[in-house]
Amino acid sequence: MAAGDHRPMVLSYPYPDPPATGAVVQVAADIYWIRMPLPMALDHVNCYALADDDGWTLIDTGVSSKKTRAIWQDLLAGPLSHLPVKRVLVTHHHPDHVGLAGWFQQDFGAELMMTRTAWLMARMLYLDAQDFPPAETILFWKRAGMDPDILAERVAGKPFNFVDAVHHMPLGYRRIKQGDCLHLAGRAWDVHIGHGHAPEHATLWSQDQQIVIAGDQIISSISPNLGVYATEPDADPVGDWIESCTRLAPLARDTHLVLSGHKLPFRGLPHRMTQLVDNHHHALDRLWADLTEPKSATQVFSCLYHRKIGAGEYGLALVEAVAHLNHLHQTGRARRFVDDDDAYRYVAI
Repeated sequence: MAAGDHRPMVLSYPYPDPPATGAVVQVAADIYWIRMPLPMALDHVNCYALADDDGWTLIDTGVSSKKTRAIWQDLLAGPLSHLPVKRVLVTHHHPDHVGLAGWFQQDFGAELMMTRTAWLMARMLYLDAQDFPPAETILFWKRAGMDPDILAERVAGKPFNFVDAVHHMPLGYRRIKQGDCLHLAGRAWDVHIGHGHAPEHATLWSQDQQIVIAGDQIISSISPNLGVYATEPDADPVGDWIESCTRLAPLARDTHLVLSGHKLPFRGLPHRMTQLVDNHHHALDRLWADLTEPKSATQVFSCLYHRKIGAGEYGLALVEAVAHLNHLHQTGRARRFVDDDDAYRYVAI
């Protein structure tokens, strides 16, 4: 199949049973799949252990918690006991991926490998602990049209802080970047960077075209959240996402086994890359058609998601709705103004 050929196909799942807690599943020579629990609707994150003569390279770590540390300790005393942990490669800065990176640095002497932006984001957010939401975050919520009752509850409560789920991150890391070639698990891997879900997200593509370590940039059955936050309220992660997927798509082969940060390893990557772009183009077109009258981000939930958004999904739904509206605004398909309730309203052009 030629690069860029996106003929329809069904995704296949060669490893349909995820590893049990404290166990590993071998998915390729010297590559092992590990699953760590998460305390949320998406209840797991996938990590991987790559074996070399000198030790393990761990890909992502799970959140920092007593439970996750205990699972790692059991793994390192059991199925992973024959090698030391030498390196931790974190695909992006989100807590479920970077959470225990600092613990491996401090307690195991492991080298941390990340992109520069991912490391700076993680370290900055770790140091930025708040007892109450700052004024900029409250204004962002108002601009998004957050429900007044939810807004009042959040203003009065303690916000989630990065430090709640991420271990202390010592100074020092090894930078990886676009175009690097890494040698891990007896293979040469090209580093390709994606954006949208997280800035400067690292993906690894084996040069033999057999395996992609994709983090959250490419997942089989869900589209990664594309969110806008008070840190950069006018960001356009949807535009970044479409650019990244379009740029990465020619690299995809049917032979690739994709090892993602969530859900199951899969094959059928050329088709999935097309889906990931098309899903957001369809969402943008649907949203543009819905903006015949001015609406805020929270007023387009039904259009974007086709389901009722519960309390557990509200925050992610809000930041992704803002992302899609920002893209329409910045590409000239919608205009934006501040309404009497301090919320941004968007209307199609």
